[in-house]
Amino acid sequence: MTLTRESVVQAASELAGMVVRTPAIRCHPLDGRAKAELWLKAENLQYISAFKARGAMLSLSRLSEETRARGIITYSSGNHAQAVALAAKKFGARADIAMPVDAPKIKVDRVKQLGANIQFAGHTSEDRHKAALRIQSRTNGHMVEPFNHADTIVGQGTATLEFVEQVRRLAGADLEALVVPVGGGGLIAGACLACMGSDVKIYSAEPVGCDSMAQSIAAGTVVAVTPGPTIADGLKPTRVGELNLAITAKHIAGSYTVTDDEVAKALLALLFHAKILVEPSAAAALAVALRGDLPGAPKRVGVILSGGNIDPKLLGELLAA
Repeated sequence: MTLTRESVVQAASELAGMVVRTPAIRCHPLDGRAKAELWLKAENLQYISAFKARGAMLSLSRLSEETRARGIITYSSGNHAQAVALAAKKFGARADIAMPVDAPKIKVDRVKQLGANIQFAGHTSEDRHKAALRIQSRTNGHMVEPFNHADTIVGQGTATLEFVEQVRRLAGADLEALVVPVGGGGLIAGACLACMGSDVKIYSAEPVGCDSMAQSIAAGTVVAVTPGPTIADGLKPTRVGELNLAITAKHIAGSYTVTDDEVAKALLALLFHAKILVEPSAAAALAVALRGDLPGAPKRVGVILSGGNIDPKLLGELLAA
């Protein structure tokens, strides 16, 4: 199956009414630091406060009733778990989800509130993937992949498709650069598809020590990493998906890593100057934009704010620092 921009356009048509068309927001006070007109795609205002709702809703909507009746299974550090739990609830399906033992409480609580069953498993994406496979062997349920699947990728790509259209309408000109946070790679692969045929330059943002995408692009094959400690809990895969890498490597303009200090400062700058609260994973992309050193000095820079599910305790610690 060849994925193209039209695959994302089709996904957007199918998702109409099932997800929020989140706003594109300007944050003028941060333009100086970005050295550009800064545009923000507020996916923190999406259902379950994260872009993941898009891929999960599309994935379940494309399943037959018979398949959904067998139950839905997935593995996630938090936002995809919430998204699948929400989609399963919408379609009346049972959901069993493997999550890390150190998943933020706010994400765990919301998964439970949405009626999904949680099995805690280790600290890494590999740990929870193995747990999900064990659940599948017992139940014969359907696995909804968090990033390495065509439906997930094109679903996530609808965020960028909307963003590009919104900026063109509101600014009267196109984005020149887009910074995307990378965990497993579904969001950036979808962004690459949505921008096919355009002049938008796409850049990845990963925490230091969690840069599987950057290393994989450099190596020309998927490189597994042992995720280092980071406050960006949603960006800690052991490896990016094969399909995600294949798409991204063809279109990406550059890769960046960010420190926890940069992420924290970007998160607080957004909160104070734009009154927008995001989780650290979303702030990672903003941290790259706020360096103000993207190649070619783009005039209009877009950042996808991937989610807003920040642990209250962590937020308190960042505010007190």
